[in-house]
Amino acid sequence: MDYVIHWAGFFGGWLLVAGPVFQASLELQEEQLDREEFARAIDSVDPPKRISPWWWLLPPVGWILRQRTQRGFKDAVMKALSAEQTEKLLAFHNKGLGWMIVAGGAALIATKETWELVELYEAPVWVFWVGIVVMSLISLGFTVYNQVKTFQMLHPDATAVDRRRPRRGR
Repeated sequence: MDYVIHWAGFFGGWLLVAGPVFQASLELQEEQLDREEFARAIDSVDPPKRISPWWWLLPPVGWILRQRTQRGFKDAVMKALSAEQTEKLLAFHNKGLGWMIVAGGAALIATKETWELVELYEAPVWVFWVGIVVMSLISLGFTVYNQVKTFQMLHPDATAVDRRRPRRGR
């Protein structure tokens, strides 16, 4: 019975990872973000100035300077957005962050359950790491597979080129 319980915990932990990732993808797709408006706002702001590569000889200083320039750019973009756009963007961000926290907690539980299963079988440590990678890919792949299938069912006439998201050039 010990083996059954450990396997149930293992699969339950990984289902707890796949569920929030899938739910996040569904809920974030429902958010009505006008990507073109955001692209225009970003394009209306001067790009952040590059810091001198010499600062990376002192990595903490380079990191701090890069963070400051990025923060300034982000603040300028936020000021360029309308109140409605800002509200939508923050709702999208907060919803995504919430689901990321849930999925992160579930990943920690799944990691523990995976370790306990490996210990039960007295398997080498590499089996644990392979299990983590494989189950992570399966959990994420579930969402990708379902989103692709949903798109194909909703847009049966779309070609492979139509399915790609348009990329913004900078």
